[in-house]
Amino acid sequence: MHGKEVRELIQTVLLAIGIPSAITGFCFWCLERKLMKRQWAEERKEEARRQNETIVIEGVMAAITLGEATAKAVQRIPDAHCNGDMHDALDYATKVKNKHRDFIREQGIDALY
Repeated sequence: MHGKEVRELIQTVLLAIGIPSAITGFCFWCLERKLMKRQWAEERKEEARRQNETIVIEGVMAAITLGEATAKAVQRIPDAHCNGDMHDALDYATKVKNKHRDFIREQGIDALY
């Protein structure tokens, strides 16, 4: 073999090795990019779920607090003649609110450790 033929053979071998490697690398890059986009979308959805859950919890707590305030206001009206149901409902609402607050506090502490 002459020098020119050896160079052409080496170039052919390098080309035969390089092209499949480049194609494989490109395919892995595309796959990685697609996975990163999917992960980013899932993170956005999870953050939206967290925000929604926070708003729902705040809404529930606001409703219970409003119910308590309304019951206490009605109890102060002399002509309202509140029966035991009003007192029981107020006690139950307070109990549920405190139980929920304690649960949220425990979850926060557990998340820290």
